[in-house]
Amino acid sequence: MTDEFNRYYIKIRAILGIDSKTIFDELTEALGPDAPSYPTVRRWAKRFREGRDDVTDDLRSGRPISVLTDENVERVRQFIEDDPHSTYDDIMGETDLSRGTIERIIHDRLKMRKVTSRWVAHQLTDEQKQKRLRICRQNLEKFRNGTWHLCDVITGDETWIYHRQIGRKSSNATWVGENELPRTIVRRNRFEPRTLFCFFFKSTGSLLIHKVDKGKTIDHDYYIDNCLIPVINEIRKKEKSSRTTYKMLHDNGPPHTHPDVIDYLMEEGIEIIPHPP
Repeated sequence: MTDEFNRYYIKIRAILGIDSKTIFDELTEALGPDAPSYPTVRRWAKRFREGRDDVTDDLRSGRPISVLTDENVERVRQFIEDDPHSTYDDIMGETDLSRGTIERIIHDRLKMRKVTSRWVAHQLTDEQKQKRLRICRQNLEKFRNGTWHLCDVITGDETWIYHRQIGRKSSNATWVGENELPRTIVRRNRFEPRTLFCFFFKSTGSLLIHKVDKGKTIDHDYYIDNCLIPVINEIRKKEKSSRTTYKMLHDNGPPHTHPDVIDYLMEEGIEIIPHPP
């Protein structure tokens, strides 16, 4: 399908009052990778809502504009502000400026750079932040004074491995100003197909990779039988000294903090490292 046919579709849907995101989703579902980008859909939808009738490209004469005028700087700034995920090609298509001019405007005049959005799992309260700081300082001091050694620490965690490959980090990169922080982005849909794995490792390498069968729930009994016992058997086979006191670092999930788990680790001579919230 040609660009003009795409624009006819965008024009009709925009006139009917359909928002740009819905139009983009419809085109993507119908055309797949051949669909126009979201900035392109949004740009043309805006033009049609403002009364534009022609679906053909505007005539361009000669080479792209390459003048660092205040007007061009403002046009680039406004476009990036409207769409922080925009690419050089998007900006070139909207402003008719050359790539070199756009690069100089963004980096030299606007003092911006493109960074990947930060993922945030959850927000901490002030009390949790203080507790996290206190625990981290206490743990760090034990390493500094020689009470703990990194090679004696066993780290364990569970994670979901999604069956569908997610997009590259570069697709989440946004333009930010000189003193701006990267934007945040919400993680993917938790209902997508996935498999749960348990991982345990030391500084010397992996100790256990356990795949949790579909439909199984990790409670404290499952955690002991399928994770802790195999891990401890593995380190006992490899340890050079029976006097080594190993430390277990896992999060504060209910299976990890259950009294039976704590008792089992104590019986095995495993010290539990406090985990910050």
